[in-house]
Amino acid sequence: MKKWFVILLVVVAATHVDAQQKLTLADAITTALKNSYDVELVRNQLAISNINNNPGVAGALPTVNLNASDNEQIITINQKFPDASRNTQRNNVGSNILQVGVTGSMLLYNGNRIVTTQKRLAQLELLNKNVLNAQLQNTMALVSVRYYEIVRQQELLKTIQKSIDVFQKRFDVLEARQQAGLANNADIYQAKLDLNQQKQALETQYLIIKQSKADLLQSMVQAPDSVIVVEDKIAIDKTLSLENIKATLPSNPDYLAAATQITINQLIEKETAALRMPSLRATTGFNMNSNKSAAGFILLNQSYGPFFGVNVSVPLYNGSVFKRQQEVATINTRSAKIQQENLALTLETNAVKTFNAYSNALAQLETEAKNYALSAQLLDLVLQKFELAQATIIEVRQAQESFENVGYRLVNLQYTAKIAEIELNRLGSKLAL
Repeated sequence: MKKWFVILLVVVAATHVDAQQKLTLADAITTALKNSYDVELVRNQLAISNINNNPGVAGALPTVNLNASDNEQIITINQKFPDASRNTQRNNVGSNILQVGVTGSMLLYNGNRIVTTQKRLAQLELLNKNVLNAQLQNTMALVSVRYYEIVRQQELLKTIQKSIDVFQKRFDVLEARQQAGLANNADIYQAKLDLNQQKQALETQYLIIKQSKADLLQSMVQAPDSVIVVEDKIAIDKTLSLENIKATLPSNPDYLAAATQITINQLIEKETAALRMPSLRATTGFNMNSNKSAAGFILLNQSYGPFFGVNVSVPLYNGSVFKRQQEVATINTRSAKIQQENLALTLETNAVKTFNAYSNALAQLETEAKNYALSAQLLDLVLQKFELAQATIIEVRQAQESFENVGYRLVNLQYTAKIAEIELNRLGSKLAL
């Protein structure tokens, strides 16, 4: 009966674990990209630029207006003519003036400013696409870093738990010796203090893991108290090379956005220069005018019909405003080029520094893994000797500290290499699901 009760408990526990949300890195990134406020804001900017990338916004399409007015008046008329019999003098005379007109206007030429504006609007849309790609890469990198931070802290937790097992075993051995009259109270008290201290470290580590999960949930735009289970290892891509990373830097979306900004500023230069050129506009439409009066010289006056006209405007002088605007636009273009060069240098510098950290971590990992295996073997050997009273408490403590330190270094090196790998892929815009 007891056996079946234990099996039932195991099944219930397994069902409870499965009911929790087991989170993979791909799931976390997918959720973050779907819900991220930063990504959504950039998407809105892209949608705005897509709407504005239209010939009508650039001024390439005609404009048509309908104008209508109908004014009723009560006036006083006092009219005198050479023929006195025609003189009119009346009060409270009703009068109506009706005007209706449809006007169409088309800009024919303004120094190619319309064409330049259309190109600039297209470049603005491309700029926002690059900004969106940069935000997507940044979001994926942030989620990946926070995800592996949880993995790292959980691996550190395992080292602490292993250390607690050692402390507990040491305490049990000393307690057994005390009962046999072979151990003093000082050793028992010290062993108990060490065990309690390590249990406190365990609780602190649980808190760190909870905080790390809250950070990841924030990146995913999820409730910070949501229950997630991360069961993963830190797997490192050891095939990255600095030459390949440098080759991918020109595809970095921030760099592409900087290049697009230069093109936009150059187009603004041309738009500003076009303001100093003559403009030609064609106008056509249909007008109808009707004036009615109950008394007076003209009782009814109506006119209607189509019209067509051409307007030419030549800017002669406006205080050199357009000239100065063009000079400012030229300076802005030079500034954009400087910013792109600075960004290129920053990207290359970050790539070199990050790759150095990546290479250094990989170089130490193999040796540290061997040290970890040796420290575990040493700890087991010293514990066995301690049980046989062939090793002292100090030797056990030294072996345990070596095991803890090597375990911490190994996990931190794995994490360092993984974070460097993520950053290198982000710089080259190679992060993907």
